[in-house]
This record gives sequence, structure tokens and C-alpha cells, in this order.
Amino acid sequence: MQVVEPGSSDPVIASLAESVGGRMGSRAARGRSWWTPIRVLLGMATVAYVIGYILDFSCVHDGWRSPENYEHLCYTDITPLYNARGFADGLLPYLQAGPDGQYLEYPVITGFFMQIASALTAAVAFLVNGVDRVSVFFHANVVLLLIALLVTVMATALTVKRRPWDAAMVAVAPTMILAATINWDLLPLAFSGLALLLWSRDRQLAAGLLLGLAVAAKFYPLMFLGAFLVLSLRSGRWRALSLLCMGTGISWLAVNIPIMYLNFDGWSYFYRFSGFRGEDFGSIWFGFTESGIGTIPSDALNAVSSGLFLVLCAGIALLVLHAPRRPRLASVLFLIIAAFAITNKVYSPQYSLWLIPLAVLAHPKWRDFLIWQAGEVIYFVGIWWFLVGYGIDGQKSLTGQQYSLAILIHVLATLYLAYRVIQAMYVPTMDPVRSDGFADDTDDPGGGAYNNAPDAITLRSTRGRHRAAASVRINQ
Repeated sequence: MQVVEPGSSDPVIASLAESVGGRMGSRAARGRSWWTPIRVLLGMATVAYVIGYILDFSCVHDGWRSPENYEHLCYTDITPLYNARGFADGLLPYLQAGPDGQYLEYPVITGFFMQIASALTAAVAFLVNGVDRVSVFFHANVVLLLIALLVTVMATALTVKRRPWDAAMVAVAPTMILAATINWDLLPLAFSGLALLLWSRDRQLAAGLLLGLAVAAKFYPLMFLGAFLVLSLRSGRWRALSLLCMGTGISWLAVNIPIMYLNFDGWSYFYRFSGFRGEDFGSIWFGFTESGIGTIPSDALNAVSSGLFLVLCAGIALLVLHAPRRPRLASVLFLIIAAFAITNKVYSPQYSLWLIPLAVLAHPKWRDFLIWQAGEVIYFVGIWWFLVGYGIDGQKSLTGQQYSLAILIHVLATLYLAYRVIQAMYVPTMDPVRSDGFADDTDDPGGGAYNNAPDAITLRSTRGRHRAAASVRINQ
């Protein structure tokens, strides 16, 4: 199978290639080197991840003191939760509350992951007297999260077989470098990436099992099912959807039921916490408050936020059913998760990680990707410099209005990339995957059961579908 070379399909990479000798020639040795695309990508991801760690080293050295951790852009949730949720005291998440009486506010798989890091920390502390356990816990998580990142990059590279180099965007994304170790968001990325890889290989039940684990690590992958639902509606591939849902339910229940049985209050705290929390950092709702536009009462915010998300989902469904050619799975996934992030009550800087692999699969254009990432980097800097003085009189920091502008920029950047994805739905020649010159007989190379499936339901007339099909054949 011929592999799409970055310099032949992307003008940004092509221009950069000129500085190192130009594009690969026809007589170049191909496939003979130990440095396969996957190995190169994993190496790139590791180097980028280490750079991110180096950027965080001032916090590592100073013990994550505040406000220095905000000033130096190296805040993490990992270190404060080691003590606050009882890991330092050997308490078991969900089964025992932390010192302040609060249970762990993360789904079960993430709690298991944290417990593994805590066990490694205890082992190191046993072997090395006087070691700083908080620092060891952080480093244990850093090492384990690197594994999750490498799995994510590999899965993204393999999902569309002929375009492995697109995963370089995941490996070196600026916000991946900056935000990978803020929280545990790389964990659901790895599981959901493997789920999409298995789906692309027509292994729907196995894909569901991995998707269930992703949902058990973070709530947002549950929204993937909406994309599968609307594409199944258009293509009529209901059996594949049923197998996916079955696998998702089986694995999610398998890891959650034991904890639910042992301590339902501890298990359910994450869901209760998500329900009763109000507007929080990064969200458009928080931006409205800080800019002086107005505040939505907490008791109404759930309905407003969820209602707006559902409206956007309905709009996405109409786009999928109306597009002249069935949209690719990755495109629909990106739009739904982007809608979820934008309308959510909190839009933390690490949430941009959720979108990176989906953006790469949906619209692998470096120019548009970097425009979006530039907006996210502006927000990344904005939130930490805002928090330097948040609630502190006289502290030099970004004002609420300036921070609201940063929120607006990163929301608009996400909307820009969503617009480009929608554009490609209606103009196939603007889809980097469908117009890369290597499409052979694949309608959606990462679409699994949807690939080359005829339409079962569409909002376009038969005449319109024939015209669209003819246009696609001419453009190809």
C-alpha cells in the first residue's frame, strides 16, 4: 500500500521540506530503514513530551508553589490531589474519602490509574529514605502518561493506513507539549484512539470494549456514540452500531459495578460533582461573567448548557444527513466533541487534548491545525496569568476582561476548525483525505462499517444525490 508523504499532500510541510533538500525523490529507498513511520512518530512524541516536562521543571524544582506555578505556566492537578484525596495516606479511591471528607472526583479507570502511580510512589519511598513522595507521584504519573500518549499517536497513525504521517500533528501539537501532564486526559485518549483503530478494521465489538474503557476514564467519549448513531442512520449499518454499543456497555459495567457495589456514594461522587458544579474556568459562561455580560444562575446553568449542546448536536445531525456525500466518521466525531467542549460548564486547557487526535483524523491540514493550536496556546497562557491574581487584591495579573478575551479566542479558534471540517463535508475536494490522490476505492478509510456504504436515509433529493455523486467523480 502506498503511503501519502507529508510533503506531497500538505503545502506547509512541502515548504518546510525545501529547507532540507525538498521532497523525497522517486529513487529514494523506501521501506528499507529501521526508522518506519510509526517508530519516527513515537520518537517525535517522546521528544516533544520531554520538552513539555523540561518546561515544567521550574515547578518540579520549587514544589509547585503558588503563584509561581501559574506564573511559570506549569500548574498540574496531579500533585495537589496526592494529599487531598488520600493517596499519601494509603487510602483507596472511592472506598475511602480523603482527609477533607471528599471522594475522588474522577471516573473509575482514572482512579485505578492514580492508584497504580500511588503504589509505585510507595515502592520508591520504601527503597529510598526521605524521598519527596509528592514529586515521586508526579514523576510516576508522567512516565505512565507517556505510555498513553505513545498509544494515542500509534493508534492515530494506523487508523487511516495510507496517512500515518498525519499523526505527527498529535505528536508535536503545541498544546500536547504544554498540557499533557496537567491532568489524566491522555488516558481516555489512548482508549478512544484504540477504539477508533479497531472500528476502522471492522472489529465493532472490540472497538466498543475499548470505548467503554475510555468512558470509564473520562465522560466525554460517551458522546462518540452520537456520531455513530447519526452515521448509522444515514448508512443503515445498525448491526455494527449494536455491536459497538454492546461492547461499550459490557466493559463500562465490568469496571464500574464492583465499585458501585462496594461504595455507591464514593463511586457516584464524580457524577454528582459534575451535576452540581457551576460555571468554571475556560467556559463561555465564565467568560460572560468576567466580561460583565451577565451570569446564569447555577441552578439554571445545567439546563442552558445541556440544551445548547443538544441544539448543536441536532444541527450536526442535519449536516450529516444533508451533506452531498456521507461525512467521514472522524469529521462527525470532531464536531460533536467540539460542541461538547464549547458548551460545557468548564473548558479546562487540557480539554483541547480531546480534540487533537480527532482534528488530525478529520482535517489533517497543518495550516488550519496550527491556526487552531495558536488560539489554544493563547488561552493556555491566559488562564494561568489570570489565576496568578484571581481573588487576590493588588496582585499583577490578567484582568477578568482580558481573560474573557482569551476564552473568546480559543472558542473562536475551535469554531474556525469546525467550519473547515464542515466545508470539507460539502466540498469533497477540500477534504484532505478524500482528495489526497490515493483514495483508491475507500470512501472513508477510517470509517469501518461505513466505508463505501450506500445511503439509507438522506435529506437530499435523488436528483441532488446524483449531481453530488457526479461532481465527486469529476473532482476525483
